[in-house]
Amino acid sequence: MGCRSLDSQGSRRGGVSGDSGAGDGLDPATRLVLAGRRPEWTDALVNPPVWRGSTVLYGSVAEMRARQHDTHHKLYYGRRGTPTQWALADALTALEPGAAGTLLYPSGVAAIAAALMSVLSAGDELLMVDSAYEPTRSLCDGLLARMGIVTRYYDPLVGGGIAELIGPRTRAIFLESPGSLTFEVQDVPAIVAVARAHGITTLIDNSWATPLFLPALALGVDLSILSCTKYVVGHSDALLGSVTAAPGRWQALRQASYQLGQHVGPDDAWLGLRGLRTLGVRLAAHRDNGLRVARWLAEQPEVAAVLHPGLPGCPGHDLFARDFRGASGLFSFVLAGGDDAARVALIDGLKLFGIGYSWGGFESLAIPADPQSLRTATRFAAAGPLVRLHVGLEDPGDLIADLAAGLARFRALRDGSAHQP
Repeated sequence: MGCRSLDSQGSRRGGVSGDSGAGDGLDPATRLVLAGRRPEWTDALVNPPVWRGSTVLYGSVAEMRARQHDTHHKLYYGRRGTPTQWALADALTALEPGAAGTLLYPSGVAAIAAALMSVLSAGDELLMVDSAYEPTRSLCDGLLARMGIVTRYYDPLVGGGIAELIGPRTRAIFLESPGSLTFEVQDVPAIVAVARAHGITTLIDNSWATPLFLPALALGVDLSILSCTKYVVGHSDALLGSVTAAPGRWQALRQASYQLGQHVGPDDAWLGLRGLRTLGVRLAAHRDNGLRVARWLAEQPEVAAVLHPGLPGCPGHDLFARDFRGASGLFSFVLAGGDDAARVALIDGLKLFGIGYSWGGFESLAIPADPQSLRTATRFAAAGPLVRLHVGLEDPGDLIADLAAGLARFRALRDGSAHQP
């Protein structure tokens, strides 16, 4: 389930060793291919096989007792992992140079929960970005509240001003950049600097960018969280999450995760590892396709605003240009007037965009979104209904034609001409 970085060297014939990537001089694209392929895990195969198992048999009681003191990368009990899980964790660690290790979880939400519970105790306060993923808010307002942990929501654009929100019980600051649904980009270095000055742990949901486009630990974040269900798996066929820890945060994360009994099945881990190998080329295609569609939408009279961090009009775009290495394919756009019925007509008639939650797979998706109902620290106001798109790997020209027909349906209902000849 977990993997710390080691400095062992391996042969290309039987696979290569996992490594944190620090000081190896390799580009992230190369690490995506090499990481997690230790010879002892691959046994001369290109890909680590699927190791399934719960009970591990020992040769003696003495061996069993000795193993209890060091279960890292050694078969101990199925919940502690097999080479299949270790290979994926090792590869994810390699994407964050300097990381101490990575732990895997059955979903992104499970990863968020474990990361927060490794940091917070009863009586502590958490500062949570107001643009956070809705299930993250539910966790804070539900389970964490019942545990006696107080959550205060803050403006995603607060930057270094977050220092004014820190109180005597503040123990952690949670970031999500760009923000869910509305895509505000946060000043991660400024927030991290304030947190470090006060001895506060920082966590980030980095699912949108992944470490390829936002090197979170290099920016000073303590715990980087991925919903690997999205771009890491990349094929909409497995649920998976991960947390990569900076030095000094690993042991607490590992202990909390083991106490919670968190575990990922080897088949899902294998799917995540397979998807990870093509993450670089897929993200580049999502980036290019998404920007082409976003720029087209920005020129349409039926669109009031496009909320895409790569476009100058998105809040925090200057921070995006400074800190990010690229954009993924997820963004939103605001319709110019109209109501929910007109928005539904746009979405229901789309032929190339599926209607469904999640994102990060090869297929394009569209859903209606209403972020104004979620905000508590800030107000989101828009000129019309909001649509969130995930632009997949289809031809962007085809996607644009599909959206053009959708905007025509929207315009007809908005302008009251739906039944006119």
